[in-house]
Parts: sequence; structure tokens; C-alpha cells
Amino acid sequence: LSMKKLNERGVSAVEFALILPVLVLILFGIVEFGLILYNQQVITNASREGARAGILFASTRPTEQEIKDVVANYTSDHLVTFQNGTSSNPTVPTGPCTAFGSNLTVTVTYQYTFLMLDNLGFTGPNLTASTTMRCE
Repeated sequence: LSMKKLNERGVSAVEFALILPVLVLILFGIVEFGLILYNQQVITNASREGARAGILFASTRPTEQEIKDVVANYTSDHLVTFQNGTSSNPTVPTGPCTAFGSNLTVTVTYQYTFLMLDNLGFTGPNLTASTTMRCE
């Protein structure tokens, strides 16, 4: 081997060692962003499910707690979380349906927890979804 080849022998390993942390950060950023979008869609669907359950006409209207249970069941089955005990916080700010034609609003909030950044002191975004439907 020539002298030039001997001097360049470990260059690619050093370049890889310098680039690897950046590539890992980009990879984790893509994963985290995808999970945030997925969880946003889940809480949007959960608010729709809760509103739909709340507006259905029955002999007795669903209570606020029954609507919250529908949302909690949906989110517990579908949310991707990294901490045990993390759940959504459904609210029914206008109360359950009281009369035909009135509006029912179900709002779901969820504090997203990062996979890696929580260990560094960062907090995830507060995701919110709201659905309003007319009572049947």
C-alpha cells in the first residue's frame, strides 16, 4: 500500500462516527412526529365517537360520564403512549344532550409524552380535538 492509502485508512470510520448522531436524531424526529400525528388523529376520532354516542336518541339520554367512558375506552385502545397510566382527558363542556336540536360538544385533550426527549427535560405538545354534533 502506498503511503497515501495508509494515511486515509480510518477516515471513513471517523466520518461515520461524526454523522451517526445526526442521522439518529433525524430518525427519532421522524418517528416522534409520526406518532404525534397518529395520536392527534386518535383523539379526533375519540371526540367523534364520544359525540356520536352522546347525541343518539334513546329512552334515556347518555350521561356526561357515559360519554367520557366512550372516549376513554377508545383512547385506551388506540393511543400510542410511552408511559404507564397516561390517558386522555375528555370533557363535555356543554353538558349532555338535553333537547332535540341542541348542540353537544366533546373536547378531548392529551399530553403527548416523547419517547426520548422527555428524558432530557422536554415536554410533549398538548394535543386537543373538539367535535360538535346536533342532538337527535
